[in-house]
Amino acid sequence: MSEYLYPINDILFSLRSVAKTQRLTPYIEDALDDDLLEAILGEAGKLAEQVIAPINASGDKQGSRVENGEVIEATGFKEAFKAYSEGGWIGLSGDPEYGGQGLPSCVATAVNEGVQSANLSFSLCPLLSLGAIEAISLHASDELKQQFLPKMLAGEWAGTMNLTEPTAGSDLAAIACKALPDGDVFRIKGQKIFITWGDHQMSDNIIHLVLARLPDAPEGVKGISLFIVPKFLLDDQGKPSERNDVHVVSVEHKMGIHASPTCVMSFGDNAGAVGYLVGNKNEGIKAMFTMMNNARQGVGLQGLAISERAYQQALEYAKERKQGLNAERTERAAIIEHPDVLRMLMMMKSQIDAMRSLIYVAAVENDLSHVATGEQKAQSAARTALYTPIVKGWITEQAQEVTSLAIQIHGGMGFIEETGVAQHARDARILPIYEGTNGIQAIDLIGRKLHSDNGAAMNALLLEIDNEIAQWRQFGLNEYADKVSVVLEQSKSATELCLAAMSKNAVLGTGLAYPYMMLMGYLIGAWLQVRALHAAKTESNLNEEQQDSWAHSVSFYCDHVLPRSLAYLYEIKFGQPTVDKLNKNVFNR
Repeated sequence: MSEYLYPINDILFSLRSVAKTQRLTPYIEDALDDDLLEAILGEAGKLAEQVIAPINASGDKQGSRVENGEVIEATGFKEAFKAYSEGGWIGLSGDPEYGGQGLPSCVATAVNEGVQSANLSFSLCPLLSLGAIEAISLHASDELKQQFLPKMLAGEWAGTMNLTEPTAGSDLAAIACKALPDGDVFRIKGQKIFITWGDHQMSDNIIHLVLARLPDAPEGVKGISLFIVPKFLLDDQGKPSERNDVHVVSVEHKMGIHASPTCVMSFGDNAGAVGYLVGNKNEGIKAMFTMMNNARQGVGLQGLAISERAYQQALEYAKERKQGLNAERTERAAIIEHPDVLRMLMMMKSQIDAMRSLIYVAAVENDLSHVATGEQKAQSAARTALYTPIVKGWITEQAQEVTSLAIQIHGGMGFIEETGVAQHARDARILPIYEGTNGIQAIDLIGRKLHSDNGAAMNALLLEIDNEIAQWRQFGLNEYADKVSVVLEQSKSATELCLAAMSKNAVLGTGLAYPYMMLMGYLIGAWLQVRALHAAKTESNLNEEQQDSWAHSVSFYCDHVLPRSLAYLYEIKFGQPTVDKLNKNVFNR
């Protein structure tokens, strides 16, 4: 079982040279000073490596449990959460008015990559807190912000997201949880399921954000409101006191992320749980989407993070495990000398490099959508919306392959739990499912993002890629420019086909959504891989070995990974007639 090493050099390169954090400097003065950034990430790496990673395997074995109506988390998690909170990591990008440090979210993303690689189960608690903080920051009243944000940004109180019900999964319109007016507050009654870190003992309070319906609410998603429901009500000094009428019923027994309690939560078994309205009545879905979009980018980051952890373990094993002879057949060889193992390792590395580039490019664009002004703000908001389903969908699909390859490299030992590599695959399997399945992400991309503006945001992205390809040719990267150009032109054609299909029938057109999302993921991955190579060859701070590493990664990606886009292109080109004919009756026997 390998130790985790925070890849600070790869992260700094992705931030500075691929995501181009200097784009933020006109809007955030001195916020991305190189020395400060390196110092922050250096300390984040120590936290991930020395405090959070060591309890990953033990947490997987131990899991969580319910005792006397309370969830008891795995041993060591409370102490790790205390170290994380006291280090100020939860408030890194928070509003300084409420105790945050006001740094760009891309810095917090870089910190969170280490936390998530080190221990995916642990990282889910701060991930949900960050989403709750953003939703409250953007939609709650000033009074509620003052009441809850300082403690949440300090890590003294955690946050959760309560959407799903037994009869309402992705279809939020079916939500039945009720909110009954009671003076200045509301009484929440109902049950929520699949609530990540819905209860624990790591913080003094847990702030649940809950979707519920008012008595006079209209049907469907237009009748949903959002409420803050604290585990403990606050006294006159704003301190936790009386227990609210909210309780954990049970925790699920899951395939992976065993140390993350996935709870069934009951609200209002007695008088009703006290809740406070966030934003306007019947506009809860808008506020919740703020939290969900934050979480969707966070889940994409988890896909990268768990892939990095699996890759590190596979690489270490490949260097140590001796099996067979070397090419000269003179002595036993470590399996890393065998071409097929090298192929699998490079398949992992090249995709991780592309995933990391996309994560940080999207994070910087998200920052610009908040801090920029005028046309730049609008462009970055549109680009962030476009990136979000690809970040969540494409990256988490790649994580399935990467973690599976890590097991394959271990051979039979990978199938044995004691080596620890199987945990990464088990943990990664949830990623394409939660915060909206990847099918939903694809529909979001082809519907809300592509069809709604008739392709304007996507065509702007394709034009940017086109212009950058011309720059590569001037620098002598013609081989890569040619390969990416082929897929770019095909992607333009696929975009037109998808727009036509959606215009003809927006329901049937979504049958092309998944291949379109995957096609765009592979194209963007190639674009950013060659951008990274271009930067590596022109960056004076990269040595020859680092430049060579990037050259191999990009070459492998363009030769072995990018061609996969052809399958999705042909599925779009030739699949529409079949999709139009699909109906549930084809499965009758």
